Amino acid sequence: MLHFLQQGSVPQLPEGYRLETSDPPSPEAINRLLASCLESTHPEELWPRALERSLWQISIIELASGELVGFVRATSDLALNANLWNLAARPGPDQAQLLTVLMHRALHILRRDLPGCSLSVSAPQMSVEALKKQGFVIDPSGIRAMGLRLKPTLDSN
Repeated sequence: MLHFLQQGSVPQLPEGYRLETSDPPSPEAINRLLASCLESTHPEELWPRALERSLWQISIIELASGELVGFVRATSDLALNANLWNLAARPGPDQAQLLTVLMHRALHILRRDLPGCSLSVSAPQMSVEALKKQGFVIDPSGIRAMGLRLKPTLDSN
């Protein structure tokens, strides 16, 4: 299981980047980031609702370009479960560090605000090392997660 209440030293954001938690990024910026990580994008018209229904989001912005280079958002029932979604950092030499900073910050907030919740993370394969550094264990006790993307059907019934 995740050692949720234990967290190592605070990882530093590399120079040239800033964390943003107040203004969510645009749907276009999120989809660009997800596509650069070879992750599925989502219809832009659905992002405002997803962001509105999230507890919070954390973005990493590259100062020189203003580009979104890291992102994660959280949802929760505010009692038993918390979920991290869309964990992504732009591929490149700083990717591992950006993912580590995102995860550390997200876990800090969750530990402070929802300490008794179980936590699930929806993240790409490239995030596995950053997750392990934060105490995550892949398939603890043989638990396997499954996902199903719901698609509209043509059936009118």
